[in-house]
Amino acid sequence: MHEGFVDVALAVPGVVVSARYAGCDNFIGTPVSGYEADKVVVSKPVAAALAAVQAEVSGQGLALKLFDGYRPQRAVDHFMRWIANPNDIKNKATYYPNVAKANLVKLGYLAEKSGHSRGGSVDLTLVRRDDGGTWVELDMGSPWDLFDVRSHAGSTLVDADAQANRKMLADIMLEYGFKPYNEEWWHFTLDPEPYPKTYFNFIIK
Repeated sequence: MHEGFVDVALAVPGVVVSARYAGCDNFIGTPVSGYEADKVVVSKPVAAALAAVQAEVSGQGLALKLFDGYRPQRAVDHFMRWIANPNDIKNKATYYPNVAKANLVKLGYLAEKSGHSRGGSVDLTLVRRDDGGTWVELDMGSPWDLFDVRSHAGSTLVDADAQANRKMLADIMLEYGFKPYNEEWWHFTLDPEPYPKTYFNFIIK
């Protein structure tokens, strides 16, 4: 691992990790190139900011759940190869039911260069323990990586409870230096970015 990056589960005690690109539960439906371990890696400045967020939300009985952090450039390249194959739409119904696959880049859901590869962005949500002690995601009105207008941060197509939960997440992230992304309620980027001009490509393992 690059010396400027850490495993978020080790650097931020209490967070929940679900590294979806390391498995098959993602919009491609296969493990993504560059993800060889079930872990989320973040740059050290991002880890420090997340630790502050986690400390605050834990006081409310909540925790951060991270789906993605640093994303190798080879993973982004994998996304672009997938985009170029019009026949591979096996997960369309789950992840982009109302958007043509060919339009995912144009609409801002995917990009040839990602802030994730610079080490400054994270995909996350909030979770709370149920009566059985299991961490359950707060209702955000749409799941992570649903490429749809309902996932836009300010969407009024989701109910009032989901809007309130999105606002709670955005407010706490903004408080600790993260900028939201309009097209995805789960996506935040540390401001200023720690490596604004570098696209890393080391493998997560």
